Parts: sequence; C-alpha cells; structure tokens
Amino acid sequence: MGVMLVTSILSLRALPSEAEFGIQSIFYYVFAAIVFLVPYSIVCAELASGYTKEGGLYRWVAEAFGPRWGWTAMYLEWQTIIIWFPTVLMFGAASLAYIFWPDSFDRALASNKIYTLVVALVAYWAATFNSFRGQGSANKLTSYGGLFGTIIPGAVLIILGVIYACTGKPIELTEEPFFPDFSHFSTVVLAASIFLFYGGMEIQAVHINDMKNPVRDFPRAVFLAVAITVIVYAVGTLVIGMVISTKNINLLQSLLMAYKALWASFSLSWMGNIMAVFVLFGVLGQVSALVTGPATGLMAVAQSGYLPRSMQKVNKNGVNTPILWVEGIFVTILTLVLLVLPTVESAYQIMSQMATIIYLIMVLMIYGAFLRLRRTRPDKKGGFKVPGGNFGKWVVCGVGMLGALAALLLSFLPPSQINTGSPVIYIGILIVGVAVFVAIPLVVYACRKPSWRNPDAHFYPFDWQIEGRKPWEISRWGAEFEPTEDMVEKAETQAISDHASQKHC
Repeated sequence: MGVMLVTSILSLRALPSEAEFGIQSIFYYVFAAIVFLVPYSIVCAELASGYTKEGGLYRWVAEAFGPRWGWTAMYLEWQTIIIWFPTVLMFGAASLAYIFWPDSFDRALASNKIYTLVVALVAYWAATFNSFRGQGSANKLTSYGGLFGTIIPGAVLIILGVIYACTGKPIELTEEPFFPDFSHFSTVVLAASIFLFYGGMEIQAVHINDMKNPVRDFPRAVFLAVAITVIVYAVGTLVIGMVISTKNINLLQSLLMAYKALWASFSLSWMGNIMAVFVLFGVLGQVSALVTGPATGLMAVAQSGYLPRSMQKVNKNGVNTPILWVEGIFVTILTLVLLVLPTVESAYQIMSQMATIIYLIMVLMIYGAFLRLRRTRPDKKGGFKVPGGNFGKWVVCGVGMLGALAALLLSFLPPSQINTGSPVIYIGILIVGVAVFVAIPLVVYACRKPSWRNPDAHFYPFDWQIEGRKPWEISRWGAEFEPTEDMVEKAETQAISDHASQKHC
C-alpha cells in the first residue's frame, strides 16, 4: 500500500515550482504533508473502509448529503484532471524542446507560445485517438512511462545532485531562513500547488479493504508514503536549486535545465538531452493514463441518470468516445489561455492554480461528508477508524480543513515570482473559471431526465435509501446490522421511481 501511495503522488513536474523557495521548500513540503496529506489520507481511509460498495467519493458524499452533491464531487474530480491536462502538456512541450541543440534554441523554443500550443494539442489529441483503440495499448504506455519517465529520471536527478555537492562544485542555493515570511501572501502562492501535487488519496484509499490488518497497517503505509514523498520532493527540489539560481527558475524548464547543468559539470552535457527524452516519455505515459481513467469513473456514476444516454455510448473497443470528445473540447479551450496570458509560464501557473482550487473544493466536500457521516452513522462498521475518538476526529478534520481552505484562498492570488500580466485579468480568469466549473454539475443535475438512466446499470442503493430516511437523519441501524437482499431491491426500485417522477428543466 505504501508503494501505491507514493507512485500515485510523485511527479517530477512539481519540483521547479517549489525550487523558487530554496531551503524554505522543505518547510512547505513538510507543512503541507502535516496539514493536508496525513489528515486527508486517514479520513479517506475511514470512508473507504466503511463504505465499500462501488462509487468511491461519489458514494461518500452522496451518503452524507444526497446524490446532487455526490455527483458534484465526482464531477469536480474529473474536472480537476481536465484542467490539469494543459499544464502537463505544456511541460511535455518544454521537454520536447530540450531534446534539441543548442541550449539557447531549447530555451527559446520552450518559451514560444505558438510552439507550445501546437505541441500540446497535437500530443493530447494523438493520445485521445489512440485511446479509442482500447485501454490495452494505453496501459502499456502508462506503465513504461512511470518507470522510465518518473522513477528513473527522479533517481538520476538525486544521485547526480549528491555527487555534484560531494565533489565541491559551485552551489547556487543562498542562505535564507528556514521559515518563510507569511506577511507577503503573494510570495507563497506557489507553495499552495503542493496540495494538488499531494492529491489522489481518495483514489488509493479504496484499496484499504485489501489489507489484512488495516487498523495497524494503513497508518504505517501513510507515514511511510509521506516520509518517502517528502524526502524525494525536498531533495529533488534542492538539487534544482543547487544548479539554478532562484532568479532563473522557470516552472516549465528548470527541471530540464538542471539535468543539462548537472551532466555538463561532468563534461557529459549531451546526457541532458537524453534525460529530456525520458521525461517526455513520462509525460506521454501520464497523459495516456488520464485521458480515459477519470472518464471511466465519471461514466460509471453517470449511468444512474446524470448524463444523457448519448454521452454513455461506447465504441466496439468498449471506450466511451462521446465523453472523450467533450474532454478534448475542454482541454483545447483551456490550452488557448496561452494566447491571452503574457508567457507560457504564466499560463502554466494559472492552470495549476485553477486545478488546485477545484480539487480543494472537492476535498472540503469529503471532509464535510466525513463529519456528517460520523454523526448520522456513528456505529458504521469498517476496518479503519480515525484514531482518538471524537477528539481525534475534530483534530484531524480541523487541521485538514483549515489547511485546505487556506491553500484554496491563497490560490486566487497571482504569484509575485512570475509575470502574469494584469492581476485583474489573472484573478478574473480564476474566479470566472472556478464559478463555471462548479456550476456545470449542478446545472446538469437540475436538468437531468428520467430517460438518462441506463436500465442495465444497477447501482447499490445508499444506506439512507435502504433505511427509508433522509441523508441528514440519524441512522437507526446498529454497527452489526446488514440489509437483506429484499431491502436492497426495494430501495433500488424506489430510487428508480423517484428519478422517474422528478421535475426537470
């Protein structure tokens, strides 16, 4: 489990944004782990171990607040990935640029908005059309991309950095205090992106029921994953800071520049171009995995009546092509932000911040669901509980929710380290974008029709449906009670009837 958690979190793309902070990056990594990664992980673990039927976070939130908000949470997770796509595609375009010679050409090409726009869209649509052929070929690219595009380059970066430091070569890191100056919020905006880099625990938490002793083993796995993740992120970030001065840090290019600088210090500068190939391969693997993955989860829930039947169709390879076309339109429009903002770097940052905001809204919904379910189903049977009883519950949720809320609000500010053009335009794009993306699932839910429900889809009813109560009412069940098949069938029939009799716009 610990290895799964690490591989779901680590991404080399994250390193340059924190390299801006030098030594202080260690503080941010540790701080975000304490106020976000650890509490969020154990909350998701309790929810996953208690609510084991299909649906994941959709079931968690819908059990607490009803299907409207469960659907919204599920949609926001999907939307986060869609907004994330342009950032990783821009990073991929920069990686491709660094395959060539000389360095001045690489830097100029990676900074060119038209080049980045064309490469990003070509790469995305190529991955999309490839996914139409089925998930098998995409899975192979994803597996090899993870090994050769993340694990190996990450190990190389750290090993080279250690050798570089031990051989007495010049180090660019400057002396600065370990604790940052929080009086200037715009200087710490980049640190908020760590929350998104640490994201994904709601996906991996569902595997907790595969563990022999989750009460003992899951906390161990979490703390092991946290330790490995923080160490790799911190060391990797410091290596970049050792060879590139803070004033020259670029969110898209600094990782690739660091490889070139490290290899050049050993008279092997051409190896920097080889590393760019590896990193690019890793980006292609990530894109391949996430083109179809989130859509699959979204459609599994949508079959209960949240999207038109025309959006639920699959081709002969079992791939849901309509939703992939919608994804492609979203990604294309978002990538065109490149034409509005002054630089590729600023477009990359605004997409990262928007994805962070959307993701943290979903995270706060999960915390809220956890608190409500602790009240309405206090005796819910599960393999793992947040330790410490009620006190532990409030400490974990209090720390986690405050951390997520602070990072969310901070993400609306333009970072002082990057030229983002007009602050009004920058903040306006974020506010309008977030408002639109949060409104979409609520509008879709309000306009759903009985004909949207797939009659062949059988979604296990929620506990409150089986009991015949409202989500906010306290359960009458005890910890050991298990519903009979007749109760489940009756609840499913009633849910279908309620869906058919609904009002729609």
